Amino acid sequence: MTTPAPETEIVSVWRLACDGGEGALGHPRVWLSIPQDRGWVECGYCDKRYIHEDFAQDVKGA
Repeated sequence: MTTPAPETEIVSVWRLACDGGEGALGHPRVWLSIPQDRGWVECGYCDKRYIHEDFAQDVKGA
């Protein structure tokens, strides 16, 4: 059984940056690539899950 990600965001790009979104209280900016076979990636710092819009229906409930 998997624990749901703290936050999810549907995106239209395959490569993106995550910095925690909280200014000085966030985390270092990291670049993430969404695998095209899986359709989502999670940030290693804040666990935010980014789901590509092509996979939104398949992954949203995972």
